Amino acid sequence: MAGHSKWANIKHRKAAQDKKRAKIWTRIIKEITIAARDGGPDLDSNPSLRLAVQNGKGANLPKDTIERAIKKGSGAEAANLQSYTYEGYGPHGIAIYLHATSDNINRTVANVRSIFTKNNGSLGTNGSLSYVFETKGVFTIPNESISDWDIDELELELIDGGAEEVELDDENLTVFTSFDQYGDMQSKLQELNITPTSTEIQQIPLNTKKLELTDAEEVLKIIDKFEEDDDIQSVFHNLELTEELIAKLEDN
Repeated sequence: MAGHSKWANIKHRKAAQDKKRAKIWTRIIKEITIAARDGGPDLDSNPSLRLAVQNGKGANLPKDTIERAIKKGSGAEAANLQSYTYEGYGPHGIAIYLHATSDNINRTVANVRSIFTKNNGSLGTNGSLSYVFETKGVFTIPNESISDWDIDELELELIDGGAEEVELDDENLTVFTSFDQYGDMQSKLQELNITPTSTEIQQIPLNTKKLELTDAEEVLKIIDKFEEDDDIQSVFHNLELTEELIAKLEDN
């Protein structure tokens, strides 16, 4: 069950992105609200809401906060929330893909353009990074929830459910699928009675770009600016996270 280099920076990148619990919660609350708005408040009949709530529980989102987000999804306020994507380049030619959820597109696009411009980057057009990233389903499963499984047998089951790559580390089993088989894997995990702590659609770089530490720190600065924006849900990039850079992140 070997890992592959192009997936290897996912957990490190996500750890850096998700270091602030409040940011994680804000993102998941929006996911729950939109899922409830689009498919109704019943978890049994709304798989998108069920997954969003599952992600919330995995992030230790309080039960009453989850319930309020579902209720909000049934109100008029949620009608204005829309999802958007933005693509561009940061310093030193690093590709940056953004997923945003906002009730005011003019505010969001102005902020995104400003962050790019002020940090030696440029906002591009949607689709301009289609050759840089591929869309994947990513499922994170805690090892304790699969302790009764023979790993080889489980891997075969996951491949049957659409897994393209499976990575095992000291804490989690991470499963990658194509975008088209994201739903199939959800069904397979439900069939196997396995509950992930996180299920996401991510933009995975086909190749990463290595920079000197000082240049990489410039890229991390613009990434931090995007992550601080309340409208930005996720930030994806093709910066290679070297051991030196990871150590720097862990020191911060």
